[in-house]
Amino acid sequence: MIEVLYEDNHIIAVNKKPGDLVQGDKTGDKPLGEFVKDYLREKYNKPGNIFCGVIHRLDRPVSGLVLFAKTGKALSRMNELFREKTIQKTYWAIVENTPQKSEAKLEHYLIKNQQKNKSRAFLKPYEGALKSVLDYKTLKNLDRYTLLEVYPITGRHHQIRVQLSTIGSIIKGDLKYGAKRSNKDASICLHAREINFVHPVKKEPIKIIAPPPKNTLWNACVD
Repeated sequence: MIEVLYEDNHIIAVNKKPGDLVQGDKTGDKPLGEFVKDYLREKYNKPGNIFCGVIHRLDRPVSGLVLFAKTGKALSRMNELFREKTIQKTYWAIVENTPQKSEAKLEHYLIKNQQKNKSRAFLKPYEGALKSVLDYKTLKNLDRYTLLEVYPITGRHHQIRVQLSTIGSIIKGDLKYGAKRSNKDASICLHAREINFVHPVKKEPIKIIAPPPKNTLWNACVD
């Protein structure tokens, strides 16, 4: 069963569990969009085809807020907001090592390796690399980890994961970018926490917050 965070006639926001697939891939696993369609069919008693457009994606091991469009018009307008960078996204990350600075802006140049599905960060411009920028601040120091709030300014492949890893603050469970060990559920401790935007049809400000997964470590972050 999906956890719906917000819904109107145009868009629906759900809280993705780690391991859920946002869009179909070669695994053949049922993607989150199909579960949203099932929910809409049942709620509105609508047999047959249901429109559910993927507005943005989250990596499979990441949890948190995902938006879907319920109409083609809403999808095109939301895509436009993303292109214009007028949507503000906030992430929470639990990292293995506390950053040297409690808050900072990180700028790197990223190159994606398609074969390995992995990005590499450079400190200076590099041929084929895309400039990647994020801001972060420390929210809480836990026993062995640190909770960061992250505000991506660009939207590159694995951007938060590789940029935090580059400064030595590796996301817990993220073996791909140097974590000491995996999480039991194969998740990584990166959570899409909040999204802010002006509704493309209603023209009113929308703020949606996604509770983090329920486990001992995440619970310590919100206590």
